[in-house]
Amino acid sequence: MLRKRLTAIVSALALCITGTALAPVASAQDPILFVHGYTESASVWNTMIGRFEKDGYPKSYLSAYSYNTSQSNVTDAEKEVKPRVETLLKNTGATKVDIVAHSMGSLNTRYYIKNLGGELKVDDWVSLGGPNHGTEFANWCFSASCVEMRVGSTFLNALNSGDETPGSVSYGTWWSPCDEIINPDSSVALSGATNTKTACISHSALKTDATVYSQVREFVK
Repeated sequence: MLRKRLTAIVSALALCITGTALAPVASAQDPILFVHGYTESASVWNTMIGRFEKDGYPKSYLSAYSYNTSQSNVTDAEKEVKPRVETLLKNTGATKVDIVAHSMGSLNTRYYIKNLGGELKVDDWVSLGGPNHGTEFANWCFSASCVEMRVGSTFLNALNSGDETPGSVSYGTWWSPCDEIINPDSSVALSGATNTKTACISHSALKTDATVYSQVREFVK
């Protein structure tokens, strides 16, 4: 009997080493892709990612990256968002991802959902201070992406035409009445989304505020 038990244990360990250990980590949550805004980098997500890890998300389920924020949001959607979603799905074995975007990251991720098949790959989408209908701040910068962020731009008119929240994706936006970058504040909210007004916090603080984090975590769970 003891020999049989030892044999079973050895066999189980061998299976873990050769098979199970190489499999993606199973999780009840969707993996999350974090997309930063104009002139930022992946490091701006360190606080929020740390909180998700503390709340039980596997590290492999939390992906942030840096990208060229000067190029068109269309290029960002095609060359950055889409392949990174596919990689995250492959690495985790999940069927859908959640996206948490800050500022301009809201635009290239929305473009991905609306025009590149993302509505079939995204479960929940979060916009923290996204210039979804443009911002006057963009009148003072001149890169391709910045011109696209201007109120009434060709890019935004196309992105917002028809259904602003297409597909079965759950859309959520968070906007601050004290946001110094997004003007007007009403730019953030989308028709068909859950639109949340925060306390009087800065544009940058939307990524680190504890209350906003708790609300976002509840939204994507």
